[in-house]
Amino acid sequence: MKLRTAIVWLSLLATLATVGCVRVRPWEREVLARPDMAWAPDPIESSQLSHIFFSKEAALQPGEAGGGGCGCN
Repeated sequence: MKLRTAIVWLSLLATLATVGCVRVRPWEREVLARPDMAWAPDPIESSQLSHIFFSKEAALQPGEAGGGGCGCN
């Protein structure tokens, strides 16, 4: 009985994993590749926000050096 339940769950999981895959048509890629759809559409603003988080909140992105919360580094 446990084997049958495991098979049912695995087949359900496999079905759900394949449902999410979708092919993007060539004419749809232009819309999806717009600059404002990027993670950081404005690199200057992203740099400024990173500095604010670094100096004021001591929240660092991976790979950056540590610093205090006073902003004096």
